Amino acid sequence: MRRGLVLGAVVTALASTVLVTPASAEPELALRDGQRYAAVIQRTEYGVPHITGVDMGSAGYGFGYAYAQDNLCLMADYVTTLAGERAAHFGPDGRVNTGAGSFTNLESDLYFRASNDTGRLERLLAAPGGPSAEARETVRGYVAGFNRRLRETGVERLPDPTCRGKGWVRPLTELDVWRNVYDTSQLTGVSSFAGQIANAKPPVGQGSPGVPAAAEMQPVGSNAWGLGRAATRDGSGMLLANPHFPWAGPKRLYQAQLTVPGKLNVAGAALSGLPMIAMGHNESMAWTHTVSFARRFTLFELELAPGDPTSYVVDGKTEPMTRQAVRVQVRGADGALSTVERVLYRSRYGPVLADGWTAGSAFAVRGSNEDNVRAVDQELALGRAKDVAGVRAALHRVQGSPFINTIAADSKGESYYTDASLVPHVTDEHAQRCVDTPAGRAAYPHRVILNGSRAECGWGSDPDAVTPGVFGPKQQPAQQRADYVHNSNESAWLTNATAPLTGYPRMYGEQAGPRSPRDRLSHLMVEQRRNGTDGFGPAGFDLPSLQQTMLGNRTLTGELFRDAVVGLIEANPVLTASDGAQVDVRAAGAVLAKWDLKMDTGSQGSVLWREVYAGIVPLRNKFAVPFDPKDPVRTPHTLNTAEPKVKTAIADGVQRLTGLGLPLTLELGKAQRDIPSRKLLPIQGCTGFEGCFNVTEPTTTKLGADGTYGKVEMGSSFIMAVQLGKNGPRTQTVLTYSQAADPTSPHHFDQTELYVRKGWVPERFTRTEILKAPGLRTDVIVE
Repeated sequence: MRRGLVLGAVVTALASTVLVTPASAEPELALRDGQRYAAVIQRTEYGVPHITGVDMGSAGYGFGYAYAQDNLCLMADYVTTLAGERAAHFGPDGRVNTGAGSFTNLESDLYFRASNDTGRLERLLAAPGGPSAEARETVRGYVAGFNRRLRETGVERLPDPTCRGKGWVRPLTELDVWRNVYDTSQLTGVSSFAGQIANAKPPVGQGSPGVPAAAEMQPVGSNAWGLGRAATRDGSGMLLANPHFPWAGPKRLYQAQLTVPGKLNVAGAALSGLPMIAMGHNESMAWTHTVSFARRFTLFELELAPGDPTSYVVDGKTEPMTRQAVRVQVRGADGALSTVERVLYRSRYGPVLADGWTAGSAFAVRGSNEDNVRAVDQELALGRAKDVAGVRAALHRVQGSPFINTIAADSKGESYYTDASLVPHVTDEHAQRCVDTPAGRAAYPHRVILNGSRAECGWGSDPDAVTPGVFGPKQQPAQQRADYVHNSNESAWLTNATAPLTGYPRMYGEQAGPRSPRDRLSHLMVEQRRNGTDGFGPAGFDLPSLQQTMLGNRTLTGELFRDAVVGLIEANPVLTASDGAQVDVRAAGAVLAKWDLKMDTGSQGSVLWREVYAGIVPLRNKFAVPFDPKDPVRTPHTLNTAEPKVKTAIADGVQRLTGLGLPLTLELGKAQRDIPSRKLLPIQGCTGFEGCFNVTEPTTTKLGADGTYGKVEMGSSFIMAVQLGKNGPRTQTVLTYSQAADPTSPHHFDQTELYVRKGWVPERFTRTEILKAPGLRTDVIVE
């Protein structure tokens, strides 16, 4: 039997070959007898692959092959982590950032090996509610395409020196990809406790009291706008996707288009090593995600049995903890391998944690995504939704969004927000009953610690939830609007400034509380663009003004406080620093007065503001006018100049710059740069604490002796502006750190150079647009 897809000029494709066709022609793509996969990969500007497959398996095949061309070493390293094999290759003491936190290789291996050895993932995959046949087919093809690329080069001839000839590079398996899916779903959840789980052991003597804390996550966040017909000039729907994800490591984003004629046509970005577009658009709908503010886990405080720290009491009955012996191979300094064995402990609620395990009590953690392997099906379903009603239906049907909000817009001019993520089913009433221990009461609501000695304090359930223990769609906050919806990692309450959302469980976040400077600036930017008061042309959004707004590099703290700081300096030309030194700040006042209030690379005064505001931000009484829930976007405001520490902060900031011999006019682009291997490019934007919308997070905001901050490790990543009109989508994108982690690739920093210039890539979505791309390369791969 032959399945065919005719795309244009005829090309005969033989099994296990790659054929390059003329840029002006498209091949006939067909599966012949004995062939499993057939795909076309068309690379347009900046290395963006447009992948067409005869079926979902073939689309996955082309996707895996293209991704391996750009990022094979990145994936091989992550697979080593997921398999619990880092200590065997890199030694036990090195550190790895999994995205959920930084752990030693040994801690990471113990955590992942413990999970892998249980066979839990395999059982979830085999369960009736496991991934669909289509999701499995897509993953299977992705693995085949990735492995094909590895076969073609061989480990010894890999172009990327990062892993060329390394023993930890091996062919990918389907289980590797599903481990990636599963681990990604645990972000902001149980995986943040990897070190706590790996190091847990019964106390010697009384033990050390305390409450375990999650590891400090690699910073992730996002901005997103869904713009409806009341916010746009022509009545179309528009969407801005601005995820803030890592610039390095296994959580990078990768840009692509996936097409299976008649089944799927979606362009956007995927997370590293995953075969589905996670944020993007089709012909009539666009969607994106932001990291949800909702809780993803709860702790349970266990009452231990007298004299036995490995047993606990529930409803007066003693239950022993289960024990799991975990063995990890470790490479010593001499290169020899040895085995480390640890016994890890688990309660009915979940793994027991290291901190706070005393002779009388301990803590366990349960995560809401421990049975979620539905992310592939979820994103495939979103990619097929034709409008926001279809988005809502897809989210309710699959319920596979692990830790993210969803924001969407469609060509009908509707916008939609929902937190459809998986959230522990702990109602406000449940928390009132079961957050009743001293530790629980002290931590609530920032951390939820339930009383594990009462069975009734386990999680509840909703009849419309696809899995027990989480809230169903009827309880999830959601809002559909004709003007706009937004999220900047705050709770759902202020999705739209004119219509706050209320009535959802507290587990989803606070209601009627102060918002972050970034969240407030986001609302102001939308409002001012709708009014035409931001300097970007007539009122209402169109594609150019959406792009300009995104990269305007405003900082709310500067807009709120700069003039007051300048006034303080004019009234007090000499201020006292923290060390008692008298600092002449008059020159600093002159620089700040001329500052353009932007965090552009060429802005003089931007670095000085960062140094001054670093001392203001921790002050609890920095605002003279407090927060008002009736005016949440504009309050709090006005700098409390009566606070003496504000003057100290000004003196300290000036002193830091002059002490390093740096000019007070130092431009941001000379202090904030990309990593050295990528040409030390100057990077725009600033941190969330400074109130930037276009977020850039260096590893440290403490100036070094060379006058630079730490390398940029996180921030605006895949930026996508989409207009959904009657004639189809018009889209502009930029992947800030570029497609390839491979330093030898021409696409290692080409989009980064574009981003430095505030440039964008006009997306090529239709076949005609793709064929017109200069330098187009078309590969046909069949197997």
